[in-house]
Amino acid sequence: MTSYEPEADGQPDPGEVVWGWVPFEEDPSQGKDRPVLLIGRKEVDGVDYWAGLMLTSKDHDRDAADEARHGRHWMDIGAGAWDLEHRPSEVRLDRLIILRDDAIRREGAAVSREVFDKVVAQAKRFHAVR
Repeated sequence: MTSYEPEADGQPDPGEVVWGWVPFEEDPSQGKDRPVLLIGRKEVDGVDYWAGLMLTSKDHDRDAADEARHGRHWMDIGAGAWDLEHRPSEVRLDRLIILRDDAIRREGAAVSREVFDKVVAQAKRFHAVR
């Protein structure tokens, strides 16, 4: 399922941060456009979807214990061109985001292979990703 294949071609690829529609956990009928690190493809009911992990520029290091108590686990991945202000980002490891192609608005930028491998290794604690 996971692979690292970023190409700066305007199309989504694993290893890239893209912007897409992510539903809110508390009300899936609502959501917002946010950055998502694509980690691979996933088949659901015979249809291919993108599997990814959402990003935030909010620093969760200060409230990591509280976040973990609520089942939310974050990992620092540094700054990148996916954020116009180049703020440091964190990726949420415990919530796998499944996106259709038409839910992806634009390609942001790729993370390094090293960052990608570390994220996938940590995400395996929460998901059956290969």
